[in-house]
Amino acid sequence: MDFHLANLVETLSDAFGQHPATITCHPDGQDLIRTWGEFDDRTARVAALLHDAGLGPQAKFGIYMRNRGEYLEAHTGGFKARLIPINVNYRYEAEELIYLLDNSDSEALIFQGEFAQRIAEIRPRLPGIKLYVQIDDGSGPAPDWAMDYESALAGIAPMPRIERPGSDIYMLYTGGTTGMPKGVMYPQGGFTERMGLGFALRGVEPATRLEDVPGKVRELEAIEPRCVSLPACPLMHGTGMWLGHILASHLAGATATMTGPGFDPDELWRVVERHRVTDVVIVGDAFALPMLSALRTAQAQGRPYNIGSVKRIASSGVMWSREVKDGLLEFGDMMLWDAMGSTEGGMGNSVAMRGAPAQTAKFELGEDARVFDENDRPIEPGSGKIGMVGTSALVPLGYYKDEAKSAKTFRGIDGVRYSFPGDFAMVEADGTLTLLGRGSNCINTGGEKVFPEEVEEALKRHLEIDDCLVVGVDDGRFGQRVIGLASRTQNAGVTEAELITHARGHLAGYKLPKQVIFVEEVRRAENGKADYKWAKSTAREALGQ
Repeated sequence: MDFHLANLVETLSDAFGQHPATITCHPDGQDLIRTWGEFDDRTARVAALLHDAGLGPQAKFGIYMRNRGEYLEAHTGGFKARLIPINVNYRYEAEELIYLLDNSDSEALIFQGEFAQRIAEIRPRLPGIKLYVQIDDGSGPAPDWAMDYESALAGIAPMPRIERPGSDIYMLYTGGTTGMPKGVMYPQGGFTERMGLGFALRGVEPATRLEDVPGKVRELEAIEPRCVSLPACPLMHGTGMWLGHILASHLAGATATMTGPGFDPDELWRVVERHRVTDVVIVGDAFALPMLSALRTAQAQGRPYNIGSVKRIASSGVMWSREVKDGLLEFGDMMLWDAMGSTEGGMGNSVAMRGAPAQTAKFELGEDARVFDENDRPIEPGSGKIGMVGTSALVPLGYYKDEAKSAKTFRGIDGVRYSFPGDFAMVEADGTLTLLGRGSNCINTGGEKVFPEEVEEALKRHLEIDDCLVVGVDDGRFGQRVIGLASRTQNAGVTEAELITHARGHLAGYKLPKQVIFVEEVRRAENGKADYKWAKSTAREALGQ
Protein backbone atom coordinates (compact mmCIF):
# COMPACT_ATOMS: atom_id res chain seq x y z
CA MET A 1 0.00 0.00 0.00
CA ASP A 2 1.36 3.44 -0.95
CA PHE A 3 2.24 6.04 1.64
CA HIS A 4 -0.77 8.39 1.59
CA LEU A 5 -2.33 10.26 4.51
CA ALA A 6 -5.70 8.59 3.99
CA ASN A 7 -4.12 5.13 3.77
CA LEU A 8 -2.23 5.90 6.98
CA VAL A 9 -5.44 6.77 8.85
CA GLU A 10 -7.09 3.53 7.76
CA THR A 11 -4.04 1.47 8.73
CA LEU A 12 -3.89 3.02 12.19
CA SER A 13 -7.64 2.89 12.81
CA ASP A 14 -7.56 -0.86 12.09
CA ALA A 15 -4.76 -1.33 14.62
CA PHE A 16 -5.73 1.19 17.32
CA GLY A 17 -9.44 1.76 16.80
CA GLN A 18 -10.29 2.28 20.49
CA HIS A 19 -7.52 4.80 21.18
CA PRO A 20 -8.32 8.55 21.17
CA ALA A 21 -7.70 10.31 17.85
CA THR A 22 -9.20 13.79 18.28
CA ILE A 23 -10.04 15.83 21.38
CA THR A 24 -12.12 18.95 20.78
CA CYS A 25 -11.65 21.11 23.88
CA HIS A 26 -14.13 23.74 25.03
CA PRO A 27 -13.47 26.47 27.62
CA ASP A 28 -16.19 25.02 29.85
CA GLY A 29 -14.30 21.72 30.01
CA GLN A 30 -17.02 19.79 28.11
CA ASP A 31 -14.54 18.16 25.73
CA LEU A 32 -15.42 15.73 22.93
CA ILE A 33 -13.13 12.75 22.42
CA ARG A 34 -13.37 10.60 19.30
CA THR A 35 -11.49 7.33 18.83
CA TRP A 36 -9.50 6.29 15.79
CA GLY A 37 -12.38 4.02 14.79
CA GLU A 38 -14.86 6.91 15.00
CA PHE A 39 -12.47 9.21 13.16
CA ASP A 40 -12.12 6.65 10.37
CA ASP A 41 -15.90 6.34 10.05
CA ARG A 42 -16.61 10.08 10.09
CA THR A 43 -13.87 10.92 7.61
CA ALA A 44 -15.24 8.25 5.26
CA ARG A 45 -18.65 9.97 5.46
CA VAL A 46 -17.03 13.32 4.61
CA ALA A 47 -15.44 11.61 1.63
CA ALA A 48 -18.82 10.25 0.50
CA LEU A 49 -20.45 13.67 0.88
CA LEU A 50 -17.86 15.37 -1.31
CA HIS A 51 -17.82 12.53 -3.84
CA ASP A 52 -21.61 12.56 -4.18
CA ALA A 53 -21.49 16.32 -4.81
CA GLY A 54 -19.54 15.61 -7.97
CA LEU A 55 -15.97 16.24 -6.85
CA GLY A 56 -13.71 13.88 -8.78
CA PRO A 57 -10.13 12.76 -8.03
CA GLN A 58 -7.79 15.69 -7.29
CA ALA A 59 -10.61 18.26 -7.19
CA LYS A 60 -10.16 20.99 -4.57
CA PHE A 61 -12.37 22.14 -1.71
CA GLY A 62 -11.91 24.79 0.96
CA ILE A 63 -11.79 24.36 4.74
CA TYR A 64 -12.77 27.62 6.40
CA MET A 65 -12.78 27.32 10.17
CA ARG A 66 -10.84 27.76 13.37
CA ASN A 67 -9.16 24.89 15.20
CA ARG A 68 -11.63 22.12 16.04
CA GLY A 69 -12.07 18.38 15.49
CA GLU A 70 -14.18 18.91 12.36
CA TYR A 71 -11.22 20.60 10.68
CA LEU A 72 -9.24 17.39 11.01
CA GLU A 73 -12.20 15.31 9.80
CA ALA A 74 -12.73 17.47 6.72
CA HIS A 75 -9.01 17.48 5.94
CA THR A 76 -8.65 13.70 6.12
CA GLY A 77 -12.08 13.06 4.56
CA GLY A 78 -10.97 14.91 1.47
CA PHE A 79 -7.89 12.72 1.18
CA LYS A 80 -10.04 9.59 1.44
CA ALA A 81 -11.87 10.64 -1.72
CA ARG A 82 -8.52 11.54 -3.35
CA LEU A 83 -9.37 15.25 -3.15
CA ILE A 84 -7.16 18.22 -2.27
CA PRO A 85 -8.24 20.26 0.78
CA ILE A 86 -7.45 23.97 0.61
CA ASN A 87 -6.59 25.82 3.82
CA VAL A 88 -8.58 29.05 4.06
CA ASN A 89 -7.30 31.79 6.37
CA TYR A 90 -10.24 32.64 8.63
CA ARG A 91 -8.96 36.21 8.93
CA TYR A 92 -9.47 36.93 5.25
CA GLU A 93 -11.93 39.53 4.10
CA ALA A 94 -14.16 39.23 1.02
CA GLU A 95 -11.65 40.02 -1.74
CA GLU A 96 -9.01 37.75 -0.25
CA LEU A 97 -11.47 34.88 0.10
CA ILE A 98 -12.67 35.23 -3.47
CA TYR A 99 -9.11 35.25 -4.77
CA LEU A 100 -8.10 32.14 -2.82
CA LEU A 101 -11.16 30.05 -3.68
CA ASP A 102 -10.96 31.08 -7.33
CA ASN A 103 -7.20 30.59 -7.66
CA SER A 104 -7.42 27.13 -6.08
CA ASP A 105 -10.37 26.09 -8.31
CA SER A 106 -12.26 25.02 -5.19
CA GLU A 107 -15.55 23.20 -5.86
CA ALA A 108 -16.85 22.94 -2.30
CA LEU A 109 -16.50 24.78 0.99
CA ILE A 110 -16.81 23.39 4.51
CA PHE A 111 -17.07 26.33 6.90
CA GLN A 112 -17.72 27.27 10.50
CA GLY A 113 -21.06 28.90 11.29
CA GLU A 114 -19.57 32.21 12.44
CA PHE A 115 -18.43 32.87 8.86
CA ALA A 116 -21.80 32.20 7.21
CA GLN A 117 -22.66 35.87 6.68
CA ARG A 118 -19.30 36.60 5.08
CA ILE A 119 -19.78 33.70 2.67
CA ALA A 120 -23.34 34.72 1.90
CA GLU A 121 -22.06 38.09 0.71
CA ILE A 122 -19.58 36.63 -1.76
CA ARG A 123 -21.48 33.55 -2.99
CA PRO A 124 -22.60 35.26 -6.23
CA ARG A 125 -18.92 35.68 -7.11
CA LEU A 126 -18.06 32.01 -6.51
CA PRO A 127 -19.75 30.19 -9.40
CA GLY A 128 -17.39 27.21 -9.12
CA ILE A 129 -18.59 26.15 -5.66
CA LYS A 130 -21.02 23.20 -5.92
CA LEU A 131 -21.49 22.45 -2.22
CA TYR A 132 -21.52 24.43 1.01
CA VAL A 133 -21.45 22.62 4.37
CA GLN A 134 -21.74 24.47 7.70
CA ILE A 135 -20.23 23.37 11.01
CA ASP A 136 -22.53 24.16 13.93
CA ASP A 137 -20.58 26.31 16.39
CA GLY A 138 -23.62 27.67 18.20
CA SER A 139 -23.89 30.78 16.03
CA GLY A 140 -27.12 29.68 14.34
CA PRO A 141 -28.62 27.06 12.00
CA ALA A 142 -27.25 26.45 8.54
CA PRO A 143 -28.67 28.79 5.87
CA ASP A 144 -30.87 27.34 3.15
CA TRP A 145 -27.96 27.34 0.68
CA ALA A 146 -25.78 25.12 2.91
CA MET A 147 -25.98 21.65 4.42
CA ASP A 148 -25.61 21.08 8.15
CA TYR A 149 -22.42 19.08 8.74
CA GLU A 150 -23.68 16.65 11.38
CA SER A 151 -27.00 16.05 9.60
CA ALA A 152 -25.17 15.44 6.34
CA LEU A 153 -22.80 12.90 7.91
CA ALA A 154 -25.66 11.10 9.68
CA GLY A 155 -27.58 10.80 6.44
CA ILE A 156 -24.86 9.28 4.27
CA ALA A 157 -23.04 5.94 4.30
CA PRO A 158 -19.25 5.89 4.70
CA MET A 159 -17.39 5.83 1.41
CA PRO A 160 -15.85 2.38 0.81
CA ARG A 161 -12.09 2.19 0.93
CA ILE A 162 -10.36 2.71 -2.40
CA GLU A 163 -6.85 2.49 -3.80
CA ARG A 164 -4.94 5.76 -3.59
CA PRO A 165 -1.59 6.30 -5.30
CA GLY A 166 1.29 8.11 -3.65
CA SER A 167 1.34 10.41 -6.66
CA ASP A 168 -1.82 12.18 -5.41
CA ILE A 169 -1.22 15.85 -4.61
CA TYR A 170 -1.10 17.37 -1.15
CA MET A 171 -1.27 21.17 -1.29
CA LEU A 172 -0.95 23.95 1.27
CA TYR A 173 -1.50 27.61 0.47
CA THR A 174 1.16 30.00 1.70
CA GLY A 175 1.84 33.68 1.24
CA GLY A 176 5.30 32.88 -0.17
CA THR A 177 7.31 35.95 -1.15
CA THR A 178 4.71 37.85 -3.16
CA GLY A 179 1.50 39.51 -2.09
CA MET A 180 -0.93 36.77 -3.10
CA PRO A 181 -1.11 33.27 -1.57
CA LYS A 182 0.21 30.33 -3.58
CA GLY A 183 -0.52 26.62 -3.39
CA VAL A 184 2.62 24.59 -2.65
CA MET A 185 2.22 21.09 -4.10
CA TYR A 186 3.75 17.91 -2.67
CA PRO A 187 3.37 14.25 -3.68
CA GLN A 188 1.29 12.48 -1.04
CA GLY A 189 3.67 9.53 -0.89
CA GLY A 190 6.86 11.43 -0.17
CA PHE A 191 5.13 13.90 2.13
CA THR A 192 3.47 11.17 4.23
CA GLU A 193 6.66 9.15 4.53
CA ARG A 194 8.75 12.18 5.53
CA MET A 195 6.27 13.14 8.24
CA GLY A 196 7.06 9.78 9.78
CA LEU A 197 10.29 11.37 11.01
CA GLY A 198 8.28 12.16 14.14
CA PHE A 199 9.38 8.68 15.24
CA ALA A 200 13.04 9.67 14.98
CA LEU A 201 12.47 12.60 17.35
CA ARG A 202 11.44 10.01 19.93
CA GLY A 203 14.22 7.50 19.34
CA VAL A 204 12.46 5.06 16.99
CA GLU A 205 13.59 4.40 13.42
CA PRO A 206 10.83 5.54 11.02
CA ALA A 207 8.96 2.93 8.98
CA THR A 208 9.85 2.53 5.31
CA ARG A 209 6.59 0.70 4.52
CA LEU A 210 3.13 1.84 5.51
CA GLU A 211 2.17 -1.57 6.89
CA ASP A 212 5.09 -1.35 9.36
CA VAL A 213 3.80 1.83 11.04
CA PRO A 214 1.62 0.06 13.69
CA GLY A 215 4.65 -1.93 14.81
CA LYS A 216 6.68 1.26 15.13
CA VAL A 217 3.89 2.73 17.25
CA ARG A 218 4.09 -0.23 19.62
CA GLU A 219 7.88 0.23 19.80
CA LEU A 220 7.32 3.83 20.76
CA GLU A 221 4.78 2.92 23.44
CA ALA A 222 7.53 1.06 25.29
CA ILE A 223 9.59 4.27 25.44
CA GLU A 224 7.09 7.00 26.34
CA PRO A 225 3.36 7.66 26.81
CA ARG A 226 1.08 7.80 23.79
CA CYS A 227 1.38 11.18 22.08
CA VAL A 228 -1.28 13.82 22.75
CA SER A 229 -0.50 16.82 20.56
CA LEU A 230 -1.92 20.31 21.08
CA PRO A 231 -1.46 22.75 18.17
CA ALA A 232 -1.88 26.16 19.82
CA CYS A 233 -1.41 27.85 16.45
CA PRO A 234 -3.97 27.66 13.62
CA LEU A 235 -4.41 24.42 11.69
CA MET A 236 -4.86 26.57 8.58
CA HIS A 237 -1.07 27.10 8.58
CA GLY A 238 1.64 24.53 7.96
CA THR A 239 3.09 24.69 11.47
CA GLY A 240 -0.22 23.83 13.11
CA MET A 241 -1.28 21.16 10.63
CA TRP A 242 2.07 19.49 10.01
CA LEU A 243 3.77 19.64 13.40
CA GLY A 244 0.57 19.75 15.43
CA HIS A 245 -1.57 17.10 13.73
CA ILE A 246 0.05 15.06 10.96
CA LEU A 247 3.11 14.14 13.02
CA ALA A 248 0.76 13.00 15.81
CA SER A 249 -1.28 10.97 13.32
CA HIS A 250 1.77 8.96 12.31
CA LEU A 251 2.29 8.11 15.97
CA ALA A 252 -1.32 6.97 16.40
CA GLY A 253 -1.58 9.82 18.88
CA ALA A 254 -4.45 12.17 19.60
CA THR A 255 -4.72 15.76 18.39
CA ALA A 256 -6.32 18.15 20.86
CA THR A 257 -7.80 21.40 19.60
CA MET A 258 -8.91 24.51 21.50
CA THR A 259 -12.09 26.05 20.11
CA GLY A 260 -11.90 29.52 21.64
CA PRO A 261 -11.92 32.56 19.32
CA GLY A 262 -8.39 33.63 20.30
CA PHE A 263 -5.27 32.28 21.93
CA ASP A 264 -5.69 31.89 25.70
CA PRO A 265 -2.47 30.68 27.39
CA ASP A 266 -4.26 29.75 30.60
CA GLU A 267 -6.73 27.62 28.63
CA LEU A 268 -3.78 25.94 26.93
CA TRP A 269 -2.25 24.93 30.24
CA ARG A 270 -5.66 23.77 31.54
CA VAL A 271 -5.99 21.51 28.45
CA VAL A 272 -2.46 20.23 29.07
CA GLU A 273 -3.48 19.26 32.59
CA ARG A 274 -6.84 17.71 31.60
CA HIS A 275 -5.51 15.52 28.80
CA ARG A 276 -1.89 14.94 29.81
CA VAL A 277 -0.64 16.63 26.64
CA THR A 278 2.83 15.50 25.57
CA ASP A 279 3.47 17.82 22.61
CA VAL A 280 2.61 21.52 22.21
CA VAL A 281 3.05 23.32 18.89
CA ILE A 282 3.45 27.09 18.72
CA VAL A 283 4.76 29.92 16.53
CA GLY A 284 7.68 31.47 18.39
CA ASP A 285 7.52 34.19 21.02
CA ALA A 286 4.05 35.31 19.92
CA PHE A 287 2.78 32.19 21.71
CA ALA A 288 5.67 31.34 24.03
CA LEU A 289 5.73 34.71 25.82
CA PRO A 290 2.07 34.59 26.95
CA MET A 291 2.50 30.92 27.87
CA LEU A 292 5.50 31.71 30.06
CA SER A 293 3.69 34.67 31.63
CA ALA A 294 0.71 32.46 32.49
CA LEU A 295 2.99 29.90 34.15
CA ARG A 296 4.71 32.57 36.23
CA THR A 297 1.44 34.22 37.28
CA ALA A 298 -0.11 30.91 38.30
CA GLN A 299 2.97 30.03 40.32
CA ALA A 300 3.03 33.43 42.04
CA GLN A 301 -0.64 33.01 42.97
CA GLY A 302 0.03 29.63 44.56
CA ARG A 303 -1.82 27.59 41.94
CA PRO A 304 0.94 26.37 39.59
CA TYR A 305 -0.02 24.40 36.51
CA ASN A 306 1.07 20.76 36.33
CA ILE A 307 2.83 20.53 32.97
CA GLY A 308 4.90 17.46 33.78
CA SER A 309 3.31 15.52 30.89
CA VAL A 310 4.84 17.85 28.28
CA LYS A 311 7.79 16.18 26.56
CA ARG A 312 8.24 18.63 23.68
CA ILE A 313 7.28 22.12 22.56
CA ALA A 314 7.82 22.65 18.83
CA SER A 315 7.86 25.93 16.96
CA SER A 316 8.35 27.19 13.43
CA GLY A 317 7.63 30.36 11.50
CA VAL A 318 8.89 33.20 13.71
CA MET A 319 11.67 33.98 16.17
CA TRP A 320 11.69 32.07 19.46
CA SER A 321 14.18 33.82 21.73
CA ARG A 322 16.60 32.11 24.06
CA GLU A 323 15.34 34.05 27.09
CA VAL A 324 11.82 32.73 26.63
CA LYS A 325 13.05 29.19 26.04
CA ASP A 326 15.11 29.34 29.23
CA GLY A 327 12.06 30.57 31.13
CA LEU A 328 9.91 27.67 29.92
CA LEU A 329 12.59 25.16 30.88
CA GLU A 330 12.32 26.40 34.48
CA PHE A 331 8.84 24.86 34.58
CA GLY A 332 9.43 21.54 32.84
CA ASP A 333 12.10 19.07 31.77
CA MET A 334 11.29 18.97 28.07
CA MET A 335 12.72 19.38 24.58
CA LEU A 336 12.19 22.73 22.85
CA TRP A 337 12.37 22.09 19.11
CA ASP A 338 12.75 25.24 17.01
CA ALA A 339 12.37 24.33 13.33
CA MET A 340 13.72 26.55 10.57
CA GLY A 341 11.57 26.10 7.50
CA SER A 342 8.56 27.11 5.50
CA THR A 343 5.78 25.57 3.47
CA GLU A 344 8.38 25.13 0.73
CA GLY A 345 10.66 22.95 2.85
CA GLY A 346 12.52 22.39 6.13
CA MET A 347 16.13 23.53 6.43
CA GLY A 348 17.35 23.09 9.98
CA ASN A 349 16.46 23.10 13.65
CA SER A 350 17.58 24.21 17.06
CA VAL A 351 17.04 22.03 20.13
CA ALA A 352 17.11 23.32 23.69
CA MET A 353 16.84 21.30 26.90
CA ARG A 354 17.77 21.80 30.52
CA GLY A 355 21.54 22.12 30.62
CA ALA A 356 21.74 22.61 26.86
CA PRO A 357 20.34 26.07 26.00
CA ALA A 358 20.01 27.27 22.41
CA GLN A 359 20.85 30.67 20.94
CA THR A 360 18.26 32.88 19.28
CA ALA A 361 18.23 32.42 15.46
CA LYS A 362 21.01 29.78 15.60
CA PHE A 363 20.21 26.48 13.88
CA GLU A 364 21.82 23.17 13.06
CA LEU A 365 21.79 22.94 9.29
CA GLY A 366 19.78 19.95 8.06
CA GLU A 367 21.72 17.22 6.28
CA ASP A 368 19.84 18.00 3.06
CA ALA A 369 20.28 21.78 3.30
CA ARG A 370 22.97 24.05 1.91
CA VAL A 371 23.70 27.78 1.82
CA PHE A 372 24.60 29.21 -1.59
CA ASP A 373 25.90 32.58 -2.77
CA GLU A 374 24.45 34.51 -5.70
CA ASN A 375 26.46 32.36 -8.11
CA ASP A 376 25.13 29.09 -6.66
CA ARG A 377 28.42 28.31 -4.94
CA PRO A 378 28.31 26.88 -1.39
CA ILE A 379 29.09 29.38 1.37
CA GLU A 380 32.23 28.43 3.28
CA PRO A 381 31.67 28.00 7.04
CA GLY A 382 33.13 30.88 9.01
CA SER A 383 33.58 33.08 5.93
CA GLY A 384 31.13 35.70 7.19
CA LYS A 385 29.42 35.71 3.81
CA ILE A 386 25.65 35.79 3.49
CA GLY A 387 23.85 33.27 1.32
CA MET A 388 20.45 31.85 0.53
CA VAL A 389 19.38 28.62 2.20
CA GLY A 390 18.21 25.77 0.01
CA THR A 391 17.02 22.28 0.88
CA SER A 392 16.90 19.12 -1.22
CA ALA A 393 14.67 17.20 1.21
CA LEU A 394 11.25 16.52 -0.33
CA VAL A 395 11.30 19.48 -2.69
CA PRO A 396 7.74 20.48 -3.67
CA LEU A 397 6.47 19.73 -7.15
CA GLY A 398 5.89 23.45 -7.60
CA TYR A 399 3.36 26.22 -7.04
CA TYR A 400 -0.14 25.63 -8.32
CA LYS A 401 -0.70 27.53 -11.58
CA ASP A 402 2.54 29.52 -11.32
CA GLU A 403 5.30 28.02 -13.46
CA ALA A 404 7.48 31.15 -13.38
CA LYS A 405 7.58 31.30 -9.58
CA SER A 406 8.07 27.54 -9.40
CA ALA A 407 11.12 27.70 -11.66
CA LYS A 408 12.65 30.44 -9.50
CA THR A 409 12.02 28.78 -6.13
CA PHE A 410 12.56 25.10 -7.01
CA ARG A 411 15.67 24.66 -9.17
CA GLY A 412 18.66 22.42 -9.73
CA ILE A 413 22.30 22.94 -8.77
CA ASP A 414 24.89 20.38 -9.90
CA GLY A 415 22.17 17.86 -10.68
CA VAL A 416 20.38 18.23 -7.31
CA ARG A 417 16.97 19.92 -7.07
CA TYR A 418 16.64 22.43 -4.22
CA SER A 419 13.89 24.56 -2.74
CA PHE A 420 14.81 28.21 -2.07
CA PRO A 421 12.02 29.79 0.00
CA GLY A 422 14.00 33.05 0.32
CA ASP A 423 15.76 32.73 3.69
CA PHE A 424 19.19 34.30 4.02
CA ALA A 425 21.79 33.14 6.54
CA MET A 426 25.47 32.91 7.47
CA VAL A 427 27.27 29.61 8.12
CA GLU A 428 29.41 29.80 11.25
CA ALA A 429 32.78 28.10 11.59
CA ASP A 430 31.19 25.25 13.56
CA GLY A 431 28.68 24.61 10.77
CA THR A 432 25.70 26.13 12.56
CA LEU A 433 23.43 28.59 10.83
CA THR A 434 22.68 32.17 11.84
CA LEU A 435 19.34 33.05 10.26
CA LEU A 436 19.12 36.61 8.96
CA GLY A 437 15.63 36.59 7.50
CA ARG A 438 13.83 36.72 4.19
CA GLY A 439 15.42 38.54 1.33
CA SER A 440 12.12 40.15 0.43
CA ASN A 441 10.37 42.83 2.44
CA CYS A 442 7.83 40.36 3.78
CA ILE A 443 6.72 41.23 7.32
CA ASN A 444 6.23 38.32 9.72
CA THR A 445 3.88 39.28 12.54
CA GLY A 446 2.92 36.50 14.95
CA GLY A 447 3.56 33.87 12.27
CA GLU A 448 1.37 35.63 9.68
CA LYS A 449 2.97 36.93 6.50
CA VAL A 450 2.14 40.51 5.56
CA PHE A 451 3.29 41.97 2.27
CA PRO A 452 3.97 45.71 2.17
CA GLU A 453 2.66 46.28 -1.35
CA GLU A 454 -0.79 44.93 -0.48
CA VAL A 455 -1.11 47.15 2.60
CA GLU A 456 0.25 50.15 0.71
CA GLU A 457 -2.35 49.68 -1.98
CA ALA A 458 -5.15 49.65 0.59
CA LEU A 459 -3.87 52.81 2.28
CA LYS A 460 -3.45 54.63 -1.02
CA ARG A 461 -7.09 53.98 -1.88
CA HIS A 462 -7.91 56.79 0.53
CA LEU A 463 -8.39 59.94 -1.54
CA GLU A 464 -6.36 62.08 0.86
CA ILE A 465 -3.22 59.89 0.75
CA ASP A 466 -0.58 60.90 -1.77
CA ASP A 467 1.90 58.05 -1.25
CA CYS A 468 2.93 55.53 1.37
CA LEU A 469 5.31 52.72 2.26
CA VAL A 470 4.83 49.93 4.78
CA VAL A 471 7.55 48.22 6.81
CA GLY A 472 7.90 45.85 9.72
CA VAL A 473 9.61 46.96 12.94
CA ASP A 474 10.73 44.84 15.87
CA ASP A 475 8.09 43.75 18.33
CA GLY A 476 8.88 41.84 21.52
CA ARG A 477 5.86 39.56 21.33
CA PHE A 478 4.92 39.22 17.66
CA GLY A 479 8.38 39.39 16.09
CA GLN A 480 7.39 42.35 13.93
CA ARG A 481 4.53 44.79 13.75
CA VAL A 482 3.23 46.58 10.69
CA ILE A 483 3.97 50.31 10.41
CA GLY A 484 2.84 52.65 7.65
CA LEU A 485 4.57 55.86 6.50
CA ALA A 486 2.25 58.10 4.53
CA SER A 487 2.19 61.53 2.92
CA ARG A 488 -1.11 63.39 2.60
CA THR A 489 -2.42 65.27 -0.38
CA GLN A 490 -2.33 69.05 -0.12
CA ASN A 491 -4.58 70.46 2.63
CA ALA A 492 -5.73 66.95 3.59
CA GLY A 493 -6.67 66.32 7.20
CA VAL A 494 -7.08 62.53 7.37
CA THR A 495 -6.04 61.18 10.77
CA GLU A 496 -4.19 58.00 11.67
CA ALA A 497 -7.35 56.39 13.08
CA GLU A 498 -9.40 57.30 10.00
CA LEU A 499 -6.79 55.86 7.67
CA ILE A 500 -6.57 52.57 9.57
CA THR A 501 -10.36 52.33 9.64
CA HIS A 502 -10.38 52.89 5.87
CA ALA A 503 -7.85 50.08 5.35
CA ARG A 504 -9.91 47.73 7.52
CA GLY A 505 -12.44 47.51 4.70
CA HIS A 506 -9.84 46.01 2.38
CA LEU A 507 -7.57 43.89 4.58
CA ALA A 508 -7.62 41.18 7.20
CA GLY A 509 -7.10 42.55 10.70
CA TYR A 510 -3.56 41.23 11.14
CA LYS A 511 -2.43 43.10 8.00
CA LEU A 512 -3.57 46.50 9.27
CA PRO A 513 -0.84 48.96 10.31
CA LYS A 514 -0.55 49.19 14.05
CA GLN A 515 0.55 52.79 13.55
CA VAL A 516 0.79 55.28 10.69
CA ILE A 517 3.53 57.89 10.69
CA PHE A 518 2.79 60.94 8.53
CA VAL A 519 5.76 62.41 6.63
CA GLU A 520 6.13 65.36 4.28
CA GLU A 521 7.30 63.15 1.44
CA VAL A 522 7.64 59.40 0.95
CA ARG A 523 11.11 58.81 -0.41
CA ARG A 524 11.56 56.80 -3.59
CA ALA A 525 14.42 56.21 -5.99
CA GLU A 526 14.54 58.10 -9.24
CA ASN A 527 13.07 55.13 -11.09
CA GLY A 528 10.08 55.15 -8.71
CA LYS A 529 11.14 52.12 -6.67
CA ALA A 530 10.45 52.20 -2.96
CA ASP A 531 13.21 53.17 -0.55
CA TYR A 532 12.44 50.66 2.18
CA LYS A 533 15.75 51.27 3.92
CA TRP A 534 14.74 54.90 4.50
CA ALA A 535 11.22 53.86 5.49
CA LYS A 536 12.39 51.39 8.12
CA SER A 537 14.96 53.82 9.53
CA THR A 538 12.37 56.60 9.73
CA ALA A 539 9.85 54.31 11.43
CA ARG A 540 12.36 53.10 14.00
CA GLU A 541 13.45 56.64 14.79
CA ALA A 542 9.87 57.82 15.21
CA LEU A 543 9.12 54.88 17.52
CA GLY A 544 12.29 55.35 19.56
CA GLN A 545 13.88 52.07 18.53
